[in-house]
Amino acid sequence: MGRGTSAKTKTQPAKALIMNELQNYKEKALTLDRLDPLASFRSRFVVEEEEMIYLDGNSLGRMPLETEIKMQSVIGQQWSKGLISSWNNHWFDLPQKIAAKLAKILGAHPDEIFVGDSTSINFYKLAFGALKMQSGKNTILTDNLNFPSDIYLLQGIISQSFPEHRLQIVQSKDGIAVKQEDIAHALNEKTALLTLSHVAFKSAFMYNMSEINELAHQKNTFVLWDLSHAVGSVPIRLNADSADLAVGCTYKYLNGGPGAPAFLYVRRDLQEKIVNPIWGWFGHRNPFEFSLDYLPAANSPQFAAGTPHILSLSALEPGLDIILEAGINNLREKSRLQSDFLLEMTQQLLEPLGFTKASPLEAEDRGSHISLRHPEGWRISKAMIEPQQGSKSIIPDFRPPDTIRLGIAPLYNSFTDIYECVNRLSEIVKHSHYLAYDQTKSAVT
Repeated sequence: MGRGTSAKTKTQPAKALIMNELQNYKEKALTLDRLDPLASFRSRFVVEEEEMIYLDGNSLGRMPLETEIKMQSVIGQQWSKGLISSWNNHWFDLPQKIAAKLAKILGAHPDEIFVGDSTSINFYKLAFGALKMQSGKNTILTDNLNFPSDIYLLQGIISQSFPEHRLQIVQSKDGIAVKQEDIAHALNEKTALLTLSHVAFKSAFMYNMSEINELAHQKNTFVLWDLSHAVGSVPIRLNADSADLAVGCTYKYLNGGPGAPAFLYVRRDLQEKIVNPIWGWFGHRNPFEFSLDYLPAANSPQFAAGTPHILSLSALEPGLDIILEAGINNLREKSRLQSDFLLEMTQQLLEPLGFTKASPLEAEDRGSHISLRHPEGWRISKAMIEPQQGSKSIIPDFRPPDTIRLGIAPLYNSFTDIYECVNRLSEIVKHSHYLAYDQTKSAVT
């Protein structure tokens, strides 16, 4: 009986301590939400289900309310009634209009940005063009945190067009970050191209773009950045940081919608030197002259391959307008506060339950998503998405083998969202709710 009393007296204070911590975090979240200068932007997005917390904006952003209005005009007026005349009245200059807005977010000149095609196609154009310029150099350098699609493209380029080249992959020592000195050590006079994700897709590790560019330029190496997990979530200064080349998608933090057109950046002084390997109609200097001889357009339009995706371009514009109105520095500051709050709660409430942090601890070293690891990561994420009756659905995403990514989008995520997410993760593991779910993976995770 004495042992039973002792166990009870130990358990009750522990539970009381946890409940007190939770209450403190809840009050902190509510206070931060009240003081949040960006809180009103949530109302600018379609949020039909308040019983769902969306933490997957790093994969697909929410739809702005203005997007539906915009598309009703494009479809109901410009296409259905204007028909072919809408090319002159609305569409022909649309890629340049969108590029000018995106350039402000990227810290670039409008004539350095092309918007269209997919990220992979744009990556292929710039990687191929850069390698063609680098005679006498035969090494392509990247890291193992890079998005696999970029590595596939490099493998394909080597196999099909540059068989004398080799791909060198710098290894992360902890699966979270790559030390800058490891990149510096790998660079040499034979390095034709260095290509990295500015923010790593799995861990959110963020390179110092300016310093990496400087290291590469010392070896006369071009740098091609993939900005897909960075644009719209962290300040980017392509011109100020002396960037050569960059690509990225627009359906994550820019909220452009599924399959939204990608973009590429080529610094002004390189535009007459790097040749686009895909010579398409809209990349021609005068596409409607229908000449049989190809003459590339001036500046960034020369990197077009085909007809602009008018519907997708139109859907992208409202998301860019919201980012510009909110201000990327303001979004970054809120993101830092939210991610620090999440990591603080993780340390106190989740690490004792077997979770480990899989993102850099310092805010300046990471983007806007936080990754957590747990041996039961897949089933835990399923329990978040498909909860037991009475609980909110919380949408993260999962990356094998055991990583749960929590994408913080400051435009529409609140501090209370963060609090409720961590509290739910704690409940799922403490009470073994994940055991009710199987290991079958969805087609999209």
